Amino acid sequence: MKIAILSDIHSNVYALQAVIKDAKSKNVDEMLNLGDSFYGPIAPRATYDLLQANKFITVCGNQDREILEASLVQLEENKTLKYVYEDLGEEVLYWIQALPFEKFVTEDIYITHGTQHDDSVYLLEDVSSGKPVLRDDKKILELIDDVESKFVICGHSHMPRCVNLSSGQVVINPGSVGLQAYKDDLPHEHKMENFTPDASYIILDINNNEYNIELVKVSYDYKKAALMAQKNEREDWAHALRTGEVLN
Repeated sequence: MKIAILSDIHSNVYALQAVIKDAKSKNVDEMLNLGDSFYGPIAPRATYDLLQANKFITVCGNQDREILEASLVQLEENKTLKYVYEDLGEEVLYWIQALPFEKFVTEDIYITHGTQHDDSVYLLEDVSSGKPVLRDDKKILELIDDVESKFVICGHSHMPRCVNLSSGQVVINPGSVGLQAYKDDLPHEHKMENFTPDASYIILDINNNEYNIELVKVSYDYKKAALMAQKNEREDWAHALRTGEVLN
């Protein structure tokens, strides 16, 4: 079974197109999407249409949820959120509402956006220093809690990682398809930077008791994505899309 694992598309349909093309060239059997698909100043509805056309298994991300929870005040204060909300339309909002928080794809493959209990918590990274630092084995196992699947697959941090745990489990984060740098002030002020504009995803190839994990970086026309971000008054996104670095 060969699986393409994607996360954090953030409305970047140009990156998503390139990743799907690459995954199909590798003859994958299934494509998983770990959420945060639509929030961003690029092309939310076109992203949805492409996901639907390619029959992804999708779970909900924290920013997918936050689109649904947006108040009228938040929509007026946040131009990007308003753009996303209006571009998606009612049909897609209902579809997001029906997405699961987590899913056992098989007994051995568990997927969620953040952690089992909280979609806004990084499973693998501690950001209290302002930068992502890999958590220790004990803390990761604590966050995984009672999930016993061999492969625990998460997104959210935009940092591609593969971590083998003392339990024999493997935690995989495919990184981000659509946004290679950002800064946030929760739970602490921090930056996430991959220092490349290339889209990121992972191929998990399982054959009986053997497996292979391939981190894939895919080039795409990031200039188109950056121009859309600029058009929607997000120069910070445009800079991150071009460079994989946060605009200081």
